[in-house]
Amino acid sequence: MRFDVIVVGAGHAGVEAAYAAARLGCSVGLCTLSRETVAHMPCNPAVGGTAKGHLVREIDALGGLMGRAIDATGIQFKLLNRSRGPAVWSPRAQADKQRYALWVTEALEREPNISWIFGRAGRIEVEHQRVVALAMEDGDRHECRALVITTGTFLNGLIHIGSEQQPAGRHGEPPSREMAISIRSFGFEMGRLKTGTPPRLHRDSIDFQRAASDGVFVEEPGDEQPVPFSFSTRAALRNQVRCWLLHTNDAVRDLVRGNIGSSPLYNGQIQGIGPRYCPSLEDKIMRFPDRERHQIYLEPEGLDVDDIYVNGFSMSLPREVQEKLVHALPGLESASILRPGYAVEYDFVQPTGLRSTLETHRVGRLFFAGQMNGTSGYEEAAAQGLMAGINASRAARGDGPFTLGRAEAYIGILVDDLITRGCLEPYRMFTSRAEHRLLLRIDNADLRLTPAGRRLGLIDEESWARFEARRERHARNLDTLNRTLVRTSRGERVAASMLLRRPGERLESLMQRGEVALDVDGVTRDLDLASIANEVKYEGYLKQEAARAERMRRQERRRIPEGFAFAQVPGLSREVVHWLSQIRPETLGQASRIPGVTPAAVAVLGVYLDRPAVARRLDQP
Repeated sequence: MRFDVIVVGAGHAGVEAAYAAARLGCSVGLCTLSRETVAHMPCNPAVGGTAKGHLVREIDALGGLMGRAIDATGIQFKLLNRSRGPAVWSPRAQADKQRYALWVTEALEREPNISWIFGRAGRIEVEHQRVVALAMEDGDRHECRALVITTGTFLNGLIHIGSEQQPAGRHGEPPSREMAISIRSFGFEMGRLKTGTPPRLHRDSIDFQRAASDGVFVEEPGDEQPVPFSFSTRAALRNQVRCWLLHTNDAVRDLVRGNIGSSPLYNGQIQGIGPRYCPSLEDKIMRFPDRERHQIYLEPEGLDVDDIYVNGFSMSLPREVQEKLVHALPGLESASILRPGYAVEYDFVQPTGLRSTLETHRVGRLFFAGQMNGTSGYEEAAAQGLMAGINASRAARGDGPFTLGRAEAYIGILVDDLITRGCLEPYRMFTSRAEHRLLLRIDNADLRLTPAGRRLGLIDEESWARFEARRERHARNLDTLNRTLVRTSRGERVAASMLLRRPGERLESLMQRGEVALDVDGVTRDLDLASIANEVKYEGYLKQEAARAERMRRQERRRIPEGFAFAQVPGLSREVVHWLSQIRPETLGQASRIPGVTPAAVAVLGVYLDRPAVARRLDQP
C-alpha cells in the first residue's frame, strides 16, 4: 500500500502524530501490533504534573488529543502549585487507563484518513537520502512520502527483575530488534537508557479504612472544582477515586541495603542511564542515605480494575525481595502483588541528529518522536508526536516547516533542548527550563497557540468559534477593568485594574463588591478569571518578559545556511567547530545554546554571517 505518512508505534507520540497528519489531509498508515496497546499507559496511571500539564494544554491548543482524552477519562483531578505563582500552576489527573486507551482508539478510528497496519515494522527503505517505504518483518512493504518512528522503549528493549532478563519493550510485549538495526545502519548516534515501574497491588488486599484510621495512610483528595486540561471541555469534571500517601520506614531501608547486590542497577547487569528526577527505590535509598523516609502514593489504575499503582516504589529487585519490601510498608502487611516491578533498558537515538521539525539530518522525511529521542513521560512524547506529525504531513505535501520557539511554548523548549543539548539521561520537562515562563502559563495556552493551529488546519470551525468568543471576552474584560472606577478603602476612586495590582487584592473580591461586572463563561469561569487577573497583576513583568523574548526571537531569525562549513569562520576554536558541525544549528539562537559554544564564539559567528556574501545566501528563498 501507499500512504502520504506512515507512523510506526501507537503510543502517546504515535497517536498524536497520526491524528495530526490525518487532520491535515494526509493518508496515514498507523503501524502497531494490536489495537489493545494503543495509547497504553505502561507506567503511572496519570497525565500532567509540573510543566507536563503545560505541555498537555499546548497540545490541546494546537488541536491534539491528549487533553480531551484525559478530561473524558480522568478519575481524580488536581491543580498543582496553586499556592505559588501562576507561571507554575500545572494540572494533573489520575486516569482510568483502560478507558483512556479506548477513548483515544475510538478517536483514531473515527478519522477516515487513518488506516491500521498491524504487524512488526522491520526496515526503513531510503533512496537518494530520502525515505520511500517501510518494510515489515513479515515481508509486506508500504510506500510513503514521510515516515515517523515512535518506538518508545522497544528498540532492543530488555526487562530486568533481579537476575531475570526478558527481551521486551514492556511487560508481555517483544522488543523491536530489526528496526533498531535499521536505524543504526544509517549512522545515527545511539545510546542506552533505562526506566522502570513499581509493583501493582490488588485493591482488595489493602485495608484502606484501618490504615487511614491508624494515621498510616493520608488521603490525597482531588480539587473541589477541577480545572480541565482541554479548552473544549464543557462538562464539569468529577473526582471518582481517592489516592493515599504513606512513607517508607527503617525496615524498607534495611531490606534494600541488605539486598542491593541483587539489584541489576547496582551489580552491573544494567548499563543504561536511568531518570534523575524519577529515581528507583534502590537509588533513593543508596543515593540519599541520610533521608529517613520517602513518600509513596497508592493510586488506582481505573474504576473497573483491581490494580493499585505504588507511585515512588519503582524497582528491579528480585520478586521475593519485592514481596518483602511491599509487606514492610505500613498498611501493606497483607498486600498481594499482581505484577512485580521491573526495569527496562532500551536503545535511544541522540536527538542532536534532528532538525527543529524532528526530521533527521541524515535521512530526508524521516522523523523521530517520543521516548526513543531520550525523553521520559507520556506528555513529552505526545508533544513530540504532534510536532512530528504536523511536519511529516507538511513535508509529504511539499510545504514549509512548522516550529515553535522557546518564547512561544514549552513544546518549543522541549524540542530545542533535545536538538541543541542532546540527552545523557532521560529528559523531563520542568518549568525551570523556560526563560520566559510567565509568558507560558496554562491559562493562556490557547491565546498563544490556537491561531497557529487554525492556520495549520488542525482547529475545526466549532473549536475556532469557541476560541474567538473567549478571546473577545478576554479583551472586553480587560477593557472593563481599565475603564471601571472603584473606591479604595481610603475613599479614592481608581481604575479597577490599578486596585487589582495591589498586594492581596483578588479579582473575585472586586466582582463580589458589585462595582465590576465581567463577562465570563460559566463553564470556563475559573480559566477566564485567571487569565484576566494574571494579565492585569503582572502587566509590568509581562511587558519586560515580552521585550526579552523579542530579543531572543531576533537571534532566532538569524539563520545559518544549510550545510554551512563552520571551519571556514576565522576565530572559532576547534572545539566550537566540532560541536557546531556535529549538531548543525539552524539559527544563531540555537548555536548559542549548544554546550561548549561560548558567547564569544556566537558573536564571531554572527559577525561572519553578516558579511555581504553570506547575507545574500540567507536572503535567497
